[in-house]
Amino acid sequence: MIGIVHGVDLIEIKRFDQLNPAIRGRFLHRVFTLSELEECGESAPSLAGKFAAKEAAAKALGCGIGRVSWQELEILSNEQGKPSLLLHGNARTVAEKEGWISWSLSITHTSGLALASVTALIELT
Repeated sequence: MIGIVHGVDLIEIKRFDQLNPAIRGRFLHRVFTLSELEECGESAPSLAGKFAAKEAAAKALGCGIGRVSWQELEILSNEQGKPSLLLHGNARTVAEKEGWISWSLSITHTSGLALASVTALIELT
């Protein structure tokens, strides 16, 4: 039998515009992979969207950030801009344990907010 899990997160984009310059670099490199940072550049909406996606994925996994690390949840986009969630390390292990068989990610922005939603199909035992 198949089930569904879902996670969603909403963040104010200005939080990335207002990051303290003294900690900005360290924070960005702790939360985002090099590939994610290359993809986003300095775009606050893109950074906020990826951040929200990581939070949404952790919620869908049922464990939050802590049991899985920020960089184990990687958000990259294809040539058309469609985002995808890549699971690494413990995030992949948790997903396998929870029975994830397929998942989907959606990210949207307004002028002030970024929202991400992760939905996964799970195999129920």
